[in-house]
Amino acid sequence: MTDQTASGDRTPGRLKKIMAAGHFGVTSECGPPRGSDPEVLVKKANLIRNHVDAINVTDNQTAVCRMCSLAACIRLKTLGVEPVLQMTTRDRNRIALQSDILGAAAWDIHNILCLSGDHQSFGDHKSAQNVHDLDSMQLLQTVRLMRDEGKFIGGGDISRPPRMFVGAAANPFADPFPIRVPRLAKKVAAGAEFIQTQCVYNLHKFKKWMRGVVDRGLHEKVYIMAGMTPMRSVGMAKYMKNRVPGMDVPDELIQRLAGVEKEKQAAEGVNGGRRARISRHGHRMGADRPGNRGANRRFVSPPADFR
Repeated sequence: MTDQTASGDRTPGRLKKIMAAGHFGVTSECGPPRGSDPEVLVKKANLIRNHVDAINVTDNQTAVCRMCSLAACIRLKTLGVEPVLQMTTRDRNRIALQSDILGAAAWDIHNILCLSGDHQSFGDHKSAQNVHDLDSMQLLQTVRLMRDEGKFIGGGDISRPPRMFVGAAANPFADPFPIRVPRLAKKVAAGAEFIQTQCVYNLHKFKKWMRGVVDRGLHEKVYIMAGMTPMRSVGMAKYMKNRVPGMDVPDELIQRLAGVEKEKQAAEGVNGGRRARISRHGHRMGADRPGNRGANRRFVSPPADFR
């Protein structure tokens, strides 16, 4: 990325520094527990902290109620881990969003991922009312306004502005496909400095999307981190294809996993066998294609029994 974003030293976090230096950044997700015991979070973080540059903390992912992302990020911060605060517009109005951003800034949390959030019909509170006072692009604009100009949306001054590296999500596989790159361009124009994509299993479509990104020069304006989730079983592959919003899992991948013994499916999901490699191929592709500057390893929390 030759056109460095305007953040400069306003975002002193490790993740920004690594990618700005031209290195390949790696993050991983750490979903908060469905309870108040922080040790669940601590155990997850300790498993991955020495293998990643920052840890994403999800915000009630798939609209299932969990410990809040901000509290979980603070807990990780006290452990010396750099968190990425995920924040959805589904559950908060503009006052609450700005308030939580200031709360994160008070703990020197330097990364934020601005999201709309999965629809509540996917979760465990189907009758809940969504908010969406702002959409994800307006949230990007809000964080940049607070950071770069030290202002609230209402015009008031912020005495100690947040110092955040501002990110957004992108789904290269959603329909209609022709608007995927223009939508990314809008997020970049709204202030996104890094992008984390949906999990990449359809490599052909991802490459086509990246060609469009490069053709528009967006790879010079934003850091793109490809999403990765190793498949543990054919049941997991089917679950992600049919139950996880926005996921594109090709039938060929499911058939290939089904073709190996159950106890060997996890190894096949990670190593990828002789043909299209599910995870390691995706990582290599991300490392050597123009514009791909990192990987985000995502973890999905489906039912305990994938069968």
